Amino acid sequence: MPDNANNDLLASALAGEAFLLLDGAMGTQLQERGLAAGEMPELLCLTHPEVVTEVHAAYVAAGADVVTTNTFGANAAKLGDAATVEEVFSAAVACARAARPRYVAADLGPTGQLLAPMGPLAFDDAYELFARQVRAAADAGADLFVIETMSDLAEAKAALLAVRENSGLPALVTMTFEEDGRTFLGTTPEVAALTLSSLGAAAVGINCSLGPSEVAPLVARMAPWARCPLMVQPNAGLPRVEDGVTVYDIGPEEFAAAVEPMLDAGVTVLGGCCGTTPAHVAAERALLAGRAPVRRVPLDRFAVCGPQRLVALAPGEVGVIGERINPTGKRRMQEALRSGNHDHVVAEAIAQERAGAQILDVNAGLPEIDERAVMCRLVDELLAVTTLPLQIDASDPAVIEAAIRRYPGKALVNSVNGKAESLAAVVPLAARYGCALVGLTLDEDGIPATAEGRLAVARKIVAATDAAGVPRRDVAIDCLAMAASTDQTAPRAILEAIRLVKAELPGVRTVLGVSNISFGLPFRPLVNATFLAAALGAGLDLAIVNPGVRRMMDVVDSWRVLSGEDESARFYVEHYADRSDAAPAPVPGDQGGRAEKDGPAAAPADPVERARALVLDGRSGPMADAVREVLLDHDALYAVNEVLVPALDEVGRRFEDGRFFLPQLMASAEAAKAGFEVLREAASASGAPATEKGPVVVCTVRGDIHDIGKNIVRMLLENYGYEVVDLGRDVAPEAVADAVVARHAPLAGLSALMTSTVPAMGETIELLRERAPWCKVVVGGAVLTPEYARMVGADFYARDAMETVRIAGEVIA
Repeated sequence: MPDNANNDLLASALAGEAFLLLDGAMGTQLQERGLAAGEMPELLCLTHPEVVTEVHAAYVAAGADVVTTNTFGANAAKLGDAATVEEVFSAAVACARAARPRYVAADLGPTGQLLAPMGPLAFDDAYELFARQVRAAADAGADLFVIETMSDLAEAKAALLAVRENSGLPALVTMTFEEDGRTFLGTTPEVAALTLSSLGAAAVGINCSLGPSEVAPLVARMAPWARCPLMVQPNAGLPRVEDGVTVYDIGPEEFAAAVEPMLDAGVTVLGGCCGTTPAHVAAERALLAGRAPVRRVPLDRFAVCGPQRLVALAPGEVGVIGERINPTGKRRMQEALRSGNHDHVVAEAIAQERAGAQILDVNAGLPEIDERAVMCRLVDELLAVTTLPLQIDASDPAVIEAAIRRYPGKALVNSVNGKAESLAAVVPLAARYGCALVGLTLDEDGIPATAEGRLAVARKIVAATDAAGVPRRDVAIDCLAMAASTDQTAPRAILEAIRLVKAELPGVRTVLGVSNISFGLPFRPLVNATFLAAALGAGLDLAIVNPGVRRMMDVVDSWRVLSGEDESARFYVEHYADRSDAAPAPVPGDQGGRAEKDGPAAAPADPVERARALVLDGRSGPMADAVREVLLDHDALYAVNEVLVPALDEVGRRFEDGRFFLPQLMASAEAAKAGFEVLREAASASGAPATEKGPVVVCTVRGDIHDIGKNIVRMLLENYGYEVVDLGRDVAPEAVADAVVARHAPLAGLSALMTSTVPAMGETIELLRERAPWCKVVVGGAVLTPEYARMVGADFYARDAMETVRIAGEVIA
């Protein structure tokens, strides 16, 4: 274990007051020392510990403060029967400690599987894989953890929770981003920084995938949202092939020069990833000589996020929370929650996002259902069709915790109140999971009638959140709108309470469920809109409203002009230039063009347009009926070529443009799949040939056990109507050739994540050329480039799963 001086260095570094230098690449160093292609590097800790220690010692000699154990893939799922997690971590920590570093960091890499709902691995199962590693590393004497190369925010969260709940050691967490500045699931640097630092990461940052020049602007985007030290471990540039060998083209001095601007931006924890060597780390050590860390001040803003979008409010800005996903008083919503057919809920989410909501309230509070299970399922389903952050709305702390624990982002929790029991149960959850929190101004004595009474309850709530370490920027006080029809003094008391909270509790935000004010009155939208305008003037920050009511959004949009939030009134002019006083006014009882009981805006009347819209929205539930309606007037070929395929093509364009991300892409593909299933049923009943295309043989090549990318390709191809033969992972060339020949497959897809398994890809293609010359081959994977694809003799290179689908369409007419 480190001595006290070293402990002081680590503490200073994790406070952002000193630099901490980590090591560089392990895999490429082991390859130089004889690691065979396809061999698990982690097992060398058991079979050749002296080789692993030699690598560690080289980094220590180069000046690294921290060496990272050779355990990147040492989880139970990957190790299988080769060794136990405990054996590998015990040996790995011993190898690292033998090099006499200041600190030994236990390395936790991704599981290699896609988490549910998109993949087979449940969040709790991923957590258990990481927890076992954490306990093993802690028992072996590790000083800290490095959670690295994460591309799924939910998986990073599972790993970070495992460290926090199974050890008392700090965890540094790095995500890996694509060239477009997002992970393959669409997470941005801002979202990753906010989520992970709020959850208690000791440092957050970026590693792998990109070189330092490409990483620098992404780190700059992280900086305002990271509430902990910033960390970078770039690659030594982008890989290229030279005489059949993978090389990285940035040398030590150039590498250090490219890292220097990131130090100026506030990075204090650094090292290297793929292609970096002890010489690169030595250059970084020289760069740090005589330099002091740059003080970085994160933005002090209310902010929440989902996996793809961050919503933040600067002082004076207004946010809109959509209120419609709540069963209270909504018969169709109640029926949807009871039946488990949540398409109506999904439709409400889509409609609210389009109408201008920035956050979606989600409530599943019906006494006769399993609220915890339903809430968790709703979160999964909603995140597949909307990028908006969610407000988890429940009165049961167990329901809240179940949802926020697995939520891939920073959620808003609705709610806590001033009762001692509520404060004791809910405030610690917000603190533990790094959530923002709504506080209701009621306590054991009910809802105070006066503004001063509401302020007193707000003080009690804020005292509890202050004590628990929840920042005030993450606390929003709800002064509770009450019906004016029963007490006309209530509106003034509520408005005064908002003013008092803003004045007396600096840093705290305010939130209000506006529509309660009009209960029992006719023409409720007019009352609601008038009260909303008054509340905004009193200092309201977050309005919980139905964004589908045009009058409510008119108030919000015009207020943003008057407050200066809508700079130069750009949004207002763009969206209101064609509006006029002559536009028809809503009728009494109207809810923005539709009665409340009607729910979301009506779907297109034409079956063809409705089916296309369902694919774009990712709504599988109504898809079968829509396609059956199409078949009343058209044949199956029309349904494929004029309905499903054009809709999927539009989905692909939105994916390429960055308007859709992988969850939305998969939801749209699932909707199309539901349509293809109807066509198959119709073909079977009529005796006509099925519409399925293919087959396409896919696998991860020999020696490579990472199959996330391959699994995504399989799911997309299947949902686009292709027959897919999935051979799994670590597949020998002979098995691929056998499958292609047996099915006379016109296309094979090969995946590899590690540079060491690229030669196996080449061997597989060579055998296919010999035994199945008709078969075209597409390759992909994290390490693959067009240059690699040409080197191994592939016909196509696919940079993502959507590209594979397009290639399949080109090959299989």
